[in-house]
Amino acid sequence: MKKEYDFSKMKEIKNPYANKKKAVGINLSPAVIDYFKQLAEETNIPYQKLIDLYLLDCVKRRKKLALKWAA
Repeated sequence: MKKEYDFSKMKEIKNPYANKKKAVGINLSPAVIDYFKQLAEETNIPYQKLIDLYLLDCVKRRKKLALKWAA
């Protein structure tokens, strides 16, 4: 390995992953957070990523939540 590298001739490459995700604030039940944190330990994937993957799966499958309100 060299002691110094010359980066002056490198071309700038834009990050293809920039602006692909949006930071949002969301309120989740403690049970939901605990569930995904436990799953994160088992899978070695960060719990925020697991939540994102689960929601992406719902989007891809066009899953709808069945809500029935008690009168």
